[in-house]
Amino acid sequence: MISIFRLSAVAALAAATVATSAAALAPSEKLSTDQVISRLSTAITNLKTLRCTVRAQERIEGSYQKAHTQMKMAFSPYKVYLRNQKGVEVLWVTGQNNGDAWVYPNSFPYVTLNLDPLGALMRKSQHHSALDAGYGTIAEMLHGSSQRLDHTFEKTFRYSGDTTIAGRPAYILRASYPQFRYVAYKTTKPETVTAISDKFGCGEYRILERNDLSAGATVPAGRTLQVPNAYGRRIVMCIDQKLMLPLVVQVHDDKGLFEKFEFSDIVANQPIPAAEFTKDFKGYKF
Repeated sequence: MISIFRLSAVAALAAATVATSAAALAPSEKLSTDQVISRLSTAITNLKTLRCTVRAQERIEGSYQKAHTQMKMAFSPYKVYLRNQKGVEVLWVTGQNNGDAWVYPNSFPYVTLNLDPLGALMRKSQHHSALDAGYGTIAEMLHGSSQRLDHTFEKTFRYSGDTTIAGRPAYILRASYPQFRYVAYKTTKPETVTAISDKFGCGEYRILERNDLSAGATVPAGRTLQVPNAYGRRIVMCIDQKLMLPLVVQVHDDKGLFEKFEFSDIVANQPIPAAEFTKDFKGYKF
């Protein structure tokens, strides 16, 4: 979902509009849960380009870090440009720069770096990589990866009414999974953290944090890890009724709020000139 430097401060508006069902309005259209999820999944799958602004709040080692990031993405092939409130810029384009991202840190020595988007430096103290920017993990959260054997969590999503986010009507999807917990998982062969997270549908960050692993690590055979058995204990999504794309996503686990993202200024499937995914585009500092 979101990328380098706390991608994706979600404002009190999000908490006020989605915290309790009492705040929800009666549904304006008679939709089933399956219809809402299907429309949402289709809208994400059919994205060709996306511009948006993301406010994020992520729990990192017990404290919350906030970010405000402007994003633009093209898909098939994937290209992404990110700029956060500190002026840090990231550009990654499929097939270019030997697979590395160009990163302008907007700090001394003010030079552009070439960094692995999945490496420890770019993934440090954040839940998601630049390659998951936008809505990169939401479809998997709803349906589970192809490697996941237990889909009990995904079946708990329910359409629970309507609300309004920044003046935009939205459907509310909720998931409740009180069975959420950390379970022991022993590797029988060397496995990447990515592969393990796919089996449990939990995302990589908490595996890394709980087991003192670095991003990109391969876990040797015979090691026992503590792994979440799902993505969260409670999840709320507010889905724009026109765009059928998320406006707010918030995830709670056994410790409380895990992450919260608010999307605004969403422009989907409008052409983005190829020049905007080059280092030399006017206004970039790479």
